Amino acid sequence: MKFPSQLVEDAVDAFASLPGIGKKSALRLVLHLLQKDVAYTEQIGNSIIKLRKEIKFCEECHNISDERLCNVCADPHRESNTICVVENFKDVLAIESTNHFRGKYHVLEGVISPIDGIGPEQLNIESLVERVQRDQIEEVVMALNPTMDGDTTIYYISKKLKDTPTKITTIARGVAFGGELEYVDEVTLARSLASRLPFDQYFGK
Repeated sequence: MKFPSQLVEDAVDAFASLPGIGKKSALRLVLHLLQKDVAYTEQIGNSIIKLRKEIKFCEECHNISDERLCNVCADPHRESNTICVVENFKDVLAIESTNHFRGKYHVLEGVISPIDGIGPEQLNIESLVERVQRDQIEEVVMALNPTMDGDTTIYYISKKLKDTPTKITTIARGVAFGGELEYVDEVTLARSLASRLPFDQYFGK
């Protein structure tokens, strides 16, 4: 595709580098911006720059946040004795959209994946163990994607918590094996949370 302007081509390439956006979609976005006034474009640009510079990660659960603590951890009405363990902040958004979980979260920022060179030490697992021991957590809900790597991570964490009285549960298999939480519809995800299983039953022990 030939462009009449190097500036347009550079902008299209920038948009096309985003996930899920091809060259045609990127061109439509660029043309849309060119039809707007400069203030509109500056507002979008400044929002993105401010996001990247000022976004924080919650010191307690590692979720994205504007402050030292995210709005979930700072909410006194949330159940502080239950932690839902997720892979990333997109899964927090997915679960929150169901309105069926009133506990708190812990974002691992990934799962154990030997093939990708990701080990336990690269994830927020030790801070989870510290929270469970420090806050005397009654239940840890493992809401990881039902994949081989997700199951490996659940198994590893369960071993780390085996000497605590904490109950470990997992979301029910209403979420198909190999699926990802962010793409599961809200009803299915809500039912999986409501029907969570004891850890031992999850692995058929």
